[in-house]
Amino acid sequence: MAKLRLQKIIADSGYCSRRKAEQLIAEGAVKVNGRPVTLGDSADPQADIVTIYGERISAAEPMRYIKLYKPRGYVTTMSDEHADKLVTDLLTGIEERVYPVGRLDKNSEGLLILTNDGRLANALMHPSHRVKKRYRVTVRGSVGEDKLLTLASGVKIDSGVTLPCTVSILTEEEKRTVLEFIISEGKNRQIRKMCEAVKLEVVRLKRVSTANIKLGMLKPGEWRDLTQEELKGLFAQLDISGGGKRK
Repeated sequence: MAKLRLQKIIADSGYCSRRKAEQLIAEGAVKVNGRPVTLGDSADPQADIVTIYGERISAAEPMRYIKLYKPRGYVTTMSDEHADKLVTDLLTGIEERVYPVGRLDKNSEGLLILTNDGRLANALMHPSHRVKKRYRVTVRGSVGEDKLLTLASGVKIDSGVTLPCTVSILTEEEKRTVLEFIISEGKNRQIRKMCEAVKLEVVRLKRVSTANIKLGMLKPGEWRDLTQEELKGLFAQLDISGGGKRK
């Protein structure tokens, strides 16, 4: 088999994303046949022994594509010694090592895609694809047209000015308003920071779709594999060919 870049081998194995693999290589955690490597190095995934922190990674395994309803209180990192609840704790009976694509902060809930397909994960997170994500956001009090316009036009947060997006009112009550946000970027805690910038207090934040993948009827903590139809639509939106062998 032809040699491949190490970050691709690691991502294809399902160990982590390609970006994370590059970080591990730079940190010196990766070795090939017992020898340290650097970014840009390649290996034969069938003939060479690739280890991360001394643990051998296996050759590419069947691709797994999962959608999960992340409940509030869970974190989306693969490991966190300070966290009591990890989203991966909800995935019982799964042999493949899948990892979350993007994040939802601890106090947020809703749709989370998990996979061991590094190429798909990179495509979903890459800014050039402008993947649309839809959220239902409950805030305290009423929201005037001026704040809606400001949010939609772009606001300055700590990581820069947000891109124009769609913000509309779904329901309005005496003490709260439910908004719909459709954004195409993924800055850290972006929607919460956008609301904070216009002095809106977020009570609840729920992601209901990413690209063509919808949360649907899943309940908090539930998950299922994506259907072939969902996968076909997702790969088409990202303009990439289908994934590897699917379980």
